Amino acid sequence: IHKRRANMIKNRTAQLIFQTIYCTLGFVGFVACLGIFDDITMIRWDFYVHFTNLSNFLCIGVMLASLIQTIKKKEDSYVTTAPLLKFIGMLGILLTFLVFNILLAGAADRDPQLNWRIGSLCFHVVLPIMYIADWFLFYERKNTKWYYPIASIAFPLVYIIFIFTQAAIMKFDTSILIPGTKTPLIYPYFFVNLETQGVGGVAKWIVILLAAFIAVGFVFFGIDKDAIMWNDDGTYKCVDKKKTSQFSYISYDEKFESYGEETN
Repeated sequence: IHKRRANMIKNRTAQLIFQTIYCTLGFVGFVACLGIFDDITMIRWDFYVHFTNLSNFLCIGVMLASLIQTIKKKEDSYVTTAPLLKFIGMLGILLTFLVFNILLAGAADRDPQLNWRIGSLCFHVVLPIMYIADWFLFYERKNTKWYYPIASIAFPLVYIIFIFTQAAIMKFDTSILIPGTKTPLIYPYFFVNLETQGVGGVAKWIVILLAAFIAVGFVFFGIDKDAIMWNDDGTYKCVDKKKTSQFSYISYDEKFESYGEETN
C-alpha cells in the first residue's frame, strides 16, 4: 500500500494532469480578476491592490514553473521547483483562503452573490485548496528549512508597505472607490483602513495576521520535518531501542504485527 502511494505521488502523469488543471483554472481566474467576464471592453485597473490577486499570481507563477519542470523531466520523481517560493505562496494563499472565507465572505456590506462568481470561486476557494494539496501530494519532502516561516512574512509585509505607500501618494483620499463597491481604493480591506480602525486597530490586525502567518508556517515546517521519519518506499523509520545509534526500517504492517506478538 505505502509503496503504491509513494509511486503515485512521484508519478509524472499525475503531476502533469494536476498542474495543467491548476494553470488552466489560474488563467480563468486571472481573466476574471481583470473584469473581462463582466465587460470585455473595459479592463479593471484596480486588480493590483488586492492581496487575493497578488497571492494567486505568485502561486500561478510557481505552478507554471513546476509544470514546465514536469514536462521536461523524463522519469517519475517528486516536484522540486523553488521550495522557498512554493512555501511563501502556500502561506500567502492560505491567508487569502482563511481571511476571505472567515472574515470577508459573510460581511454585512457584501453581496453574497459575489462569492459565487467564477473569479471568486477560483481565487478564494478552488486554487488555494489545489495549491496546498499540490505541496502535500507531489512536492519533495524534507526540503523545508527552519527559517522559511519567518522569511515568508516578507510577502505580506511588502504588501502592507505598498498599500500605505499608495495611500500616502494619493494623500489618503478615500473618495476614490474600487469600481462597483463602496470600498476605498487605498484601503481594499477593512483591517488596513486607518479611518475606521485607527492606527492602533490596524497595527493590531497586522500583528495578529503576521503572527498567524508565522505560526501556520511552523506547522507546515513540522509536517515536513515529520516526513523525515518516512522512507521513499513507504516504510517507517524508527530508532532501534537495542541499537540506539542506528536506525531500523519497518513497514506499518510489520510494526503492528510485532506489537501484537509482544502483547500476546
